[in-house]
Amino acid sequence: MSVVARLQTRVRGFIWPGWANRILRTLSIPGLILASLFFAASLTPSLIPRTDDVQGILSGLSLAAGYGLGVFLHWLWSYLELPEFSDRTHNVLVLIAGGGAAVIVLVFLWQATEWQNTIRELMEQEPVDGNFPIRLGLIAAAVFAATLAVARLFQLLVRFVAMRLRRFIPRRLSNVIGVLASVAVFWAVIDGVILEYGLRTADRSFQQFDVRDFPGAEQPTDPLKTGSDASLIPWDPGLGRQGQRFVTQAPSGEEIGAFLEAEAQDPLRVYVGLNAAETIEERARLALEELQRINAFDRSVLVLATPTGRGWVDSRAITPMEYLHGGDIATVAVQYSYLPSWLSLMAESQYGHETAQAVFAEVYGHWKQLPADERPELYLYGLSLGALNSERSADLYDVIGDPFSGALWSGPPFRSETWRDITRQRHPDSPAWLPRFRDGSVVRFTNQENHLDIADADWGPMRIVYLQYASDPITFFEPQALYRKPEWMQHPRGPDVSPDLTWYPMITMLQLAVDVTIGDAAPRGYGHVYATEHYIDAWNAVSNAGWSDEELRWLKRHLAD
Repeated sequence: MSVVARLQTRVRGFIWPGWANRILRTLSIPGLILASLFFAASLTPSLIPRTDDVQGILSGLSLAAGYGLGVFLHWLWSYLELPEFSDRTHNVLVLIAGGGAAVIVLVFLWQATEWQNTIRELMEQEPVDGNFPIRLGLIAAAVFAATLAVARLFQLLVRFVAMRLRRFIPRRLSNVIGVLASVAVFWAVIDGVILEYGLRTADRSFQQFDVRDFPGAEQPTDPLKTGSDASLIPWDPGLGRQGQRFVTQAPSGEEIGAFLEAEAQDPLRVYVGLNAAETIEERARLALEELQRINAFDRSVLVLATPTGRGWVDSRAITPMEYLHGGDIATVAVQYSYLPSWLSLMAESQYGHETAQAVFAEVYGHWKQLPADERPELYLYGLSLGALNSERSADLYDVIGDPFSGALWSGPPFRSETWRDITRQRHPDSPAWLPRFRDGSVVRFTNQENHLDIADADWGPMRIVYLQYASDPITFFEPQALYRKPEWMQHPRGPDVSPDLTWYPMITMLQLAVDVTIGDAAPRGYGHVYATEHYIDAWNAVSNAGWSDEELRWLKRHLAD
């Protein structure tokens, strides 16, 4: 080789070293293209405004999903022994695909700020700043790198197992067994170590948190208050943090009377914490005995409130009912978990169902034995997981002969079979986010605006209202969004859903899954955060309180969040 040729070779090696070619050969052309498209789609708005870290995690996972799908398609092409590009052509196409992918990423990053602000404007939030795309881009790159590292580790494990087996069995069979063995190992680590350890840690943490006193809550001295010295449920630890919070946040009869300009009673609130008794049956029985002790069945209204996973009962939902009925009301709730709802579903999903059924059986069993003209009107209430378990608490065939008066279920989770069936059977001219069910005599839906007054419909003896926001991902998440457009995304859309929300296969499902985890971070009156004023309209209809529109406006101003 001449001196000039050697010099040219060295220059080319300096400008484009051999390791660069090796890297290009490992990159997937469809992977780069799909990764950039998935990343771009992940930046489009969904239901809940996202912070830069949440958006970065979502976009990083979308990058990984797109690249992984592209790698799989490339592998399938090779496995089918279809013609492939030469190494030189492949490297050139990788550079072209990489450049195109970079352009797509930058263009959509620039657009991300405007998309996020469309949701924030709908929900009356401050817009994100100009550094939003930079921060989310860095986070997305880190998440993608971490995901890619895990995928590489999985690939190495598959190869390790397959290579050892090829001495004894055919190559392709060893590859299949290698994949299955690697999946088993990874699943064992995730399920047996990460999830189990994580759930145990969360269980201990939330248990310790639950036994702490609620800040500012003081043990009541009134013998009619749960947690007092006269109560069957001790203040500590029988009530727990959530119970202390609930029983001490009740308005007094004096406060209610001052607003009504009339005499009012102190509303009664009964709460049975997990530590009040050993078993579900004992806690349900204790709830009934406490109701009997304070003469709750002498009130005109009795509400069975099913808590969320961590035992929380939203006072903003119960207080309006207490005002609407002048304090002549008792509410009872029994805790079944101290974990957040999504963790409770994973770790002890049956407890909420069983507890709600046990409490309903005890209270309803006693209630239906009372003279019909002397007993209180009986209502059910639940939010989120509480709504799901409250739905399951009563068997239609057990109550049809002597039905309870009604129910208010807010933010029903997508797993609710009853809610899904009703939505599926709605009138065809009503949207999925605000269905109209049959003649409206039993079930009606409402949201930020009061849609409960239906001109051509009369309420029957039992009134059931679903309060749901179109922007609530707990309600409108569906796994089928992986491959089909959800019905609630059809036009017309809910008033709190961005017009820029677009369905993309796989990506929309990931977006909604992330929205589920941040649904409680939405401003009040959107997402999974339900506002007092919307409960007022719902309870007025459910309990037939008979307040005028003007009176309801006064109450909304008085109880404004």
